[in-house]
Amino acid sequence: MIQESELLYEQSEPGRVGVDLEPLKGTSSRTGKRTRTNVGLPSCSEPQVMRHFVRISQQNFSIDTNFYPLGSCTMKHNPRLNEKIARLPGFANVHPLQPESTVQGALEVISKLQKWLTTLTGLPGITLNPAAGAQGETTGMMVIKAALEAKGENRKVVLIPDAAHGTNPATAAMCGYKPITIPSDEGLVDMAAFEAAVAEHGSDIAAFMLTNPNTCGLFEPNIKKIADKLHEVGAYFYCDGANFNAIVGKVRPADVGVDVMQFNLHKTFSTPHGGGGPGSGPVVTTTELADFLPTPQVKKTANGYTFVEPNQTIGRIKGFHGHFGMFSRGLTYMLSHGTDGLQRVAEEAVLNANYIMAKLRSTYRTPYNPEGRSCMHECLLNDKFQKEKGVATLDIAKALIDRGIHPMTIYFPLVTPGAMLIEPTESEPKEVLDGFIEIMQEIAAKAEDGTGESEFHNAPTKAQRRRLDEVKAAKQPVLNWQAMEKSEKCLAS
Repeated sequence: MIQESELLYEQSEPGRVGVDLEPLKGTSSRTGKRTRTNVGLPSCSEPQVMRHFVRISQQNFSIDTNFYPLGSCTMKHNPRLNEKIARLPGFANVHPLQPESTVQGALEVISKLQKWLTTLTGLPGITLNPAAGAQGETTGMMVIKAALEAKGENRKVVLIPDAAHGTNPATAAMCGYKPITIPSDEGLVDMAAFEAAVAEHGSDIAAFMLTNPNTCGLFEPNIKKIADKLHEVGAYFYCDGANFNAIVGKVRPADVGVDVMQFNLHKTFSTPHGGGGPGSGPVVTTTELADFLPTPQVKKTANGYTFVEPNQTIGRIKGFHGHFGMFSRGLTYMLSHGTDGLQRVAEEAVLNANYIMAKLRSTYRTPYNPEGRSCMHECLLNDKFQKEKGVATLDIAKALIDRGIHPMTIYFPLVTPGAMLIEPTESEPKEVLDGFIEIMQEIAAKAEDGTGESEFHNAPTKAQRRRLDEVKAAKQPVLNWQAMEKSEKCLAS
């Protein structure tokens, strides 16, 4: 049992310190303002601070503690080799304002990473600047907009499937376009609706943003047909590459007509969700669009590596050159796997997802995967059978917490009610998958016989925190701590 810990502000006592520094001699304030004597921080001893943060860390759930099947987010094991390389002094301590001559090794890492990414996609234009996938999306759409404006075209529409990532319509709107939703047909793009939209909007379409594989865990079989249709009307094909880990080494996006694609480097090639810190969202493009990419870019010359600026660049989209720590981790991952290893990454991610789906198909509804249709790297279930017995997706997710497993992504994608999107990743062995399957089957059995309804409605009961009113927490968050007398705290609790 983890001991409850008060906030540091509640532990604070005037005059208590963890470190005592002598005033610097021979110095004075040069700001012209009064010297601050109290910055409002809590006054605690060193053991108090240490114990407080260690206790909090023990409440964390992470990929290093147990199974984390968060769909569409790729929470897979981060090889420690990557961390060792990223922490080498020449990488960890590099400064963005150093002269180019002193960072040639770091620039070579960037150059080699660019080569790997352009080779894997078949798209020669590249920037590593974007901080993460969503900024990569924005960058890709800004490049498309700049290219259209350079041709004197003022297109106003971006087509987006309803099974796309939620950032896609936001990105289109931020770039000044009107997002138009294309409905799904059994989890895939409704081709009749797509062709009707192309016929209606024609030369006003700037791009089509397709997540492939999509958030239903399906690969779009009409992807080449979609690309050809877009190109006929002068529009660009934008592929959201967040799920590239399902096809890496197996499919080159350029071969199916993609013009622009962003990676979630931290998903496909190493640390899950940026390892709790920065992510990385490189963008690759066709030769036609490469001149519009952000600045700076790294190029190899006869005298070494240097920064250059594309001819018609959209400018800077981030200070300096992206998150270098993710570059060193990503390249380490690629080099340690090799091309054949990266193919196995995709194959085993898809195998693991299909194994879970096959085992759970009889107890949970698979809305877009009837018998005979496989999924890609994630499988999509919903709560149709369990909800008829009074157990909903939220109850299933909370029950998993009591059983030591992080819940899958729930209620997304929005195209099916009560969604449960499960991504086991390629890094989990069969026994972990079997344990998860057994727990999911146990939950389904308790829902079916009626014994689990009351238990699941109260779950979690074993976690550090009980079930919250999530709607109230979202609508009325408490953002500021306020001091309370102990008598008030007792009343509040």
